[in-house]
Formats: sequence, structure tokens, C-alpha cells
Amino acid sequence: LIVNEDAAHDCLADLGKLSVVQFTDLNPDLTPFQRRYVSYVKRCDELERKLRFFAGECDRFNLDVASAGEMDTFIHSSGATKEKQLLESLEVELEGYESQLKELNSYSEKLTHEYNQKVELQEVLEKARRFFMTDAPRLAVSELSTNRFRDERADGLLGSDNGRDLDMRFSSITGVVSTEEKNRFERMIFRATRGNCFVRFAPIKQPITDPNTGELVEKSVFIVFYKSVSIETKLKKICDAFMAHRYSLPDMDDGPAIDRMLTENAQELVDSRTVLLKNQDTRYKLCQVLSQNVEKWTWVTVREKAIYHSLNMFKADVAGMLRGEGWVIAEHFDEAKMCVARAHANMDLGSSALVDQVPKPWPTPPTHFTTNKFTYGYQEFVNTYGIPRYREANPALFTAATFPFLFGVMYGDIGHGTFLFLAGLYLLWNEKAKLGEMAAGMHAGRYMITMMGFFAVYAGFVYNDMFSLGLNLFQSRYKFEGQEYYKVESGAIAENEYGYGNDASVYPFGLDPIWHVASNELLFFNSFKMKLSVILGIMQMFAGTLLKGCNAIFFGETYDFLFEFIPMVCFSMSLFVYMIVLIFMKWTINWESRMMSATCLDASDGDSGWGSASYDGAWTLCNGYDEGSLCTPWGYTCSGEDTTAELCPLDFGGSGDGCQPPNLITTLISIALSPGKVDEPLYLGQAKVQNILLAIAGISVPILLFAKPYFISKDMAANHQHDDEEGGDEEGGEHGFGEIVIHQAIETIEFVLGMVSNTASYLRLWALSLAHSELASVFWEKAMLTTLNMNFVAAFFGFAIFAGTTMGVLLMMDVLECFLHALRLHWVEFQNKFFKADGVRFAPYSFKQVIGDSTAS
Repeated sequence: LIVNEDAAHDCLADLGKLSVVQFTDLNPDLTPFQRRYVSYVKRCDELERKLRFFAGECDRFNLDVASAGEMDTFIHSSGATKEKQLLESLEVELEGYESQLKELNSYSEKLTHEYNQKVELQEVLEKARRFFMTDAPRLAVSELSTNRFRDERADGLLGSDNGRDLDMRFSSITGVVSTEEKNRFERMIFRATRGNCFVRFAPIKQPITDPNTGELVEKSVFIVFYKSVSIETKLKKICDAFMAHRYSLPDMDDGPAIDRMLTENAQELVDSRTVLLKNQDTRYKLCQVLSQNVEKWTWVTVREKAIYHSLNMFKADVAGMLRGEGWVIAEHFDEAKMCVARAHANMDLGSSALVDQVPKPWPTPPTHFTTNKFTYGYQEFVNTYGIPRYREANPALFTAATFPFLFGVMYGDIGHGTFLFLAGLYLLWNEKAKLGEMAAGMHAGRYMITMMGFFAVYAGFVYNDMFSLGLNLFQSRYKFEGQEYYKVESGAIAENEYGYGNDASVYPFGLDPIWHVASNELLFFNSFKMKLSVILGIMQMFAGTLLKGCNAIFFGETYDFLFEFIPMVCFSMSLFVYMIVLIFMKWTINWESRMMSATCLDASDGDSGWGSASYDGAWTLCNGYDEGSLCTPWGYTCSGEDTTAELCPLDFGGSGDGCQPPNLITTLISIALSPGKVDEPLYLGQAKVQNILLAIAGISVPILLFAKPYFISKDMAANHQHDDEEGGDEEGGEHGFGEIVIHQAIETIEFVLGMVSNTASYLRLWALSLAHSELASVFWEKAMLTTLNMNFVAAFFGFAIFAGTTMGVLLMMDVLECFLHALRLHWVEFQNKFFKADGVRFAPYSFKQVIGDSTAS
């Protein structure tokens, strides 16, 4: 970017409105004070100082700073005033306001100080006269007459009214001290004078304004009687140390003089108050004017400062011309060129500007993603972990779908999810509300909260769980004996009304509500949710591995694709994706038919199940069948000592021969610990397939560990062929190769062990879902069911406890818990498969950003 120096300000003023350019510093060796436009930046700093002073004065009068309007309107408003005129006019205007306000403040401080002195004197006079009239009817002299002592004897500290000689007089010091310091003040006097003083305090009812801070301070009048010049010196020092104001009083026996002094001081007090109120009113009116313009002036100053700060990054290669470099969003490149051309054309300098691409090679560009209201929150999630590398696959795109879904899997409940969904809708409804810092953070994630609530409701329908209760929306397919008469015995078995394998026997959506009242509910839900967690986890991790391959293809990283991505895919598919295949196979196989095919039945007994529709094959009588003998459905004659493998017609091998459902965990463990052996196979040739998969996984690990470093070392040898005498370079090459091997070993170990540990980590989906449902069940049973059977009052309090615990634990703590666990699954388990997170965030030169930051601060 080459611009004329005269048009540079206008160019950057227009570019700042676009927010599409990030400038790089072409003067890194210069300190901030050696920059070309440092004087302008200093002037802007001085204007900011004055504006902060104005804002502080407005705060003292509790005046709200008027809004400067919409930020976008201000930024895009035309600024026809030249930069020098703009700064100069603003400086002159603010200088006038500052000097006027400082003068008024100084005068106010002086007036407040004088007014406080008169108030304190008035209080001292009144309190001292009252003390001498009531508590000490004897004589006492003021500080002005401390040198007048009598040598005649007296009977006591304060004589009685019995007519003794009134010759013994005490000196006194009167003044005002802060009520907060009263106890320390009295204690210090006692210690300094060793108790040879008589101190009395009287509080001042009306607080007195501190002239320096403007705060109201509680104060008390004190009077100290003493009988020594040395004690007087100590007392004065103590008063000065505690910032106590001392006042000289006339002889308290002279009543007319006291009254005259009170009257004169009261009149001066009225006059001082009038002048002080007039000064305060003048300052208030001035601050009212300032409060209407402070924010607008602040925005103008921040905008100008941003312009000159950016101009300081430019380099003056040729006299009268400035050269800048930076990054621009590709789709806005033409728009930026038009801004520069327009700014020069307005000053008749059209041919002196140039905007073009810098010749390659370029440094690594910063990363920028265009977001909207929906995607902003998810992108910030990813950016908190790390900025994506330039042109790297952005995890936020996938997080926008998977994050609320995995949250819903953990938080699945129709009732609780509905509350969360409604909270999100409320934030969407009040989209333009002005909120505090914490509420603003939640408001930024309003779409995320709404989606979390939606998927929680969706998962709640899948689990058929609403406040731990099942909803019989489509009529349960199971029925207990005596259920219609409400006479179901404990331990009774519910039978499917439509028979196993029938389409009508399947609940239309989600789980059948009958499971919520079954004694084996926990066993069933644990099995279902555990398998679901494993399936979702492996699918997400495998998707992350595929994204690693996409990155390698896009960046042309051949070695990464061939010797990292492909071995990783082979390893994960041969063991972990295969586990998903086994789970779905076990779910889809008709085990009732398979188990019946290995069952001995009596063809002559209709109740034995012979001819049942549960068997998928053709019913065949065994050879030489006699009435009462037992046959399998496929025609095998039972001897009574047959094994399951002999009775099963599938011949898959193992002890079950394919006719009994396997324990998948045992099957997966045996892949590695007992190769070639499958005790309960699902399909024909399963042992051979698993041996092949184990071999593929075993081969993938050494390829992942050694292949990439080997080929990189060959490339390094080809690119660094030097003479024998150049041993230093060879040593450096060996050092670099060692780093590559170590790095590759770490990555291999991290991937292989990570696939196992991350798969186990996804079981948190099952664990948190189980914890949520069990907590909801406990709250319902202990708080509601136990009180509903008592009386109305107990039910009322029971509901209060139920609502309180639900709100505090399940709608607050558990939401946060599921939120954090879903975040961890994305940051650790998903993103570490492909995400480098070492990019640099695009920080555009933007008026909106700098003004927003200044407003927030």
C-alpha cells in the first residue's frame, strides 16, 4: 500500500471503517518515541486524559454519560473535517472546558474548606458553651489565656459550689477530630500525658464534606483540660498528627462575646453556603454539558489515535510518500483499493496511490473466519483452545453440530431440557438487551444455549425421560399380567404383546416407558447408553482422523498422508471401527431365531414352540422321528448330551457356533490376547477376519513410527550433500533427524494410547447421563412421592424442596458439568486428532474494535 502522505489520514480513515486490513509494522527497530506520528499520538493521549477527567467529574454528580448513538452510524458518518483542524478544534474546546472546570473545582475546594471551618467553629462554640454551662459550672479558660495561672490553692480539679476560692484555673484546647479516629486520639493523649488530662467529646450530628475527596465524614468536637506548658506542646503535636483542627475560643465567662461570635459566624456560614451552592450549581451545569458529549469526543479521539498508530507502522521510503504492508481479506481486496483511490481522488492525488499484492513468498498469513450470530460462540470456543492454522480445517464448523448434541446426550431429559431451551429462546427474544459482563458472555452464546436445550429435549425423547418419569405417548408394547387391574406382583415379567421380531412390537420413537418401572431398568439403560457412548465417540474420533487426511491433501504433505494418515486410519478401523460394526451386528441379528435353532423341541407338543414364527428358517423333522423325541428346528436329532456347537446349524466355530449372543468386551479383548480364537462368533470366518485386522493394526504402528522419519532423512541427505571437510553441517543434520524421530515417536505413542484412553473417555457420556437420571429420580422419589401420600401441607413443602433441588443441582450445576465435559471431549478427544492450533488470529485495523475496547475499559 503506497499512499501520498497528504492523503494517508483519509485513506486509513476509510480503511478503518471496512475492518478488513491488518497492517504489519515496517519499523520494528524504532521505539514508540521515534515514530513519525508520535506527536499526534501524544496529543490524542492528552485528549483521552482530559476526557477521563470529565467522565470522573460527571460521576461525582451521578450524571450518566449520554450515548453517542449507534457505533456503526458514527463510524460510517462522513468526516469532512481535516485531521489537523479536527484535532486542533477538539484540543481548543476541551482545553477551555478543562481550565474552567479545574478553576471551579479549585474554588469549590477552597470554599468547602472555609465552610467546613465555620461549621466546625460553630459546633465547637455551641458544644463548649453547653459543656461549661452544664458539666463544668466552674471557670475554664481558652487556649489564648494559657499563660494566665494562679498560684493560690484550690481544693480539687473542679471545685464544688460551696464558695471556695476560685483561683485554680485549667487551660484547655478545643477542636474537631474525625469520629473514626476518636478512640485512638483519646488513647494517644492518655499515654502521652500519663493521664494528666481531662478529655470530653461531643459528636457533630451532620456529616462534614471532605474538600479533597468530596465524601461525607463523621466528626466530633473535643475539649482537653490540662495544667502544664509541656503537656500543651504534646497535645498540639498529637492534634496535628491526627489532622484535628484546633480552634481558639474567648473566655467562656464572657457570655456576650460568645453570643456575638456565634451570631457573626452563623451569618458568615450562611454566606459561605450560598456561594458554595452557587459554585456547585455552576459545576453541575457544566458537567451536564460535558456528559452529553464525552462519549462522542472519546470515540473521535480513539479513532484518530488508531489512525496515527497505524500510520506509525508505515515506512517513508520516498519523500511525500508512505509505504505500508499487511493482510487483507481476499474478498474485500477490491473494496480496499476503491477506498484508497477515492481518498486520493478527493484530494486530486489520484495517480499517486498504489495497492497491490507483495511478491511471493509470503510469511504465514493470519487466520480469519467470517462468523454470524450462530457460529460466533462456537468459533470462540475453538479460538480459546488455539487459533486454527491458516487454511487448516476449522473445528468450529463441526463443533457447531456435535457440541450441543453431545451435551444433549449427557443431559437428556425432556423437562430439564425444556427449561434450558426456553432460557435460550428468552435470550434470543431479548437480543439487543444491554447486560452486564457475565450476562453478556451468556448472551453471546444464546444460540448455543438454545441448541443445547433442543438436543437435551431430543435425547430426553430418545431416553423417554421427563423428570425421571417415562411418558407413555404411543402406548407401551409390553404388558404385565394383571396390569389392567393394578395387581402386578413384584418380580412379574412383562410380555411383548406383539411378539418378538414383529414390526408392531417396536416402540415408535425412543425407549418403551415400561423400562422405567422394570426392576432391570438400570441394567438395560447402562448397556444401551454405554454402547451409544462408544459408538458416538469412535465416530467423532474417526472423523477427526479423516480431517487430518484432508489437511494433508490440501497442504500437499505427502509424507503426512502416506505415513501418518493411512496408518492411523488402518489402526483405528481394524480395532475401533470394527468394534462399532460388532455392536450393530449384535443389535441387528435375530438372536431368538438363532438360539431357537440350537434348541431341542418336541414336534408333537404344541406348547414346546415347534412351528413358532420366531424361527426364520424352514421347520424340518429329524430323520427317524418318533413321537416324543426331540429335534432342532433344522432337523438335528437331539441325544440329550449335545453341545451348543453340535446343535447349531451355522458352523461358525467356537463354543457357541454362532447361535448364542457374545459378550463383546470379551470378544474385543480376545482379539489381542487370544488371536485366532473366538468363543462366540457373530459370523462365519470371524477368527480369520480378526487376525487380519490385528495384523493390519500391528503393521500400522511401526509404519507410523519409522516411515516418515526415514523418508525425511533421505530427503535431508539428498539436499545436504557437501564435501567431507564440512562436518558441522552433517552434525546439524543428524541433530535435526534426531528431533524428527523423537517427535514422531511421541506422536505415535500419543495416537495409539490415545485411541484407547479417548474411547474410554467418551464413556463420560454414559456416566453423566446416568448421574443426571438417577439424581432426578432421587429428587422425585424423596421430595415428591413421600410427601404426596401425606397431606397437602407436606406436599406443598415437598414440591418446594423438589423445585429448589432441581433448580440448583440439575438446572445449574449439572448444566455446567455437562457443558464442561462436552467442551473437554471436543478440545482433547476430537481436536487432537488433526488440529494444530498454532495459527495467528487476524486482528484487523477496525474502528469498531478499538472503540468497543475503549468503551469496555
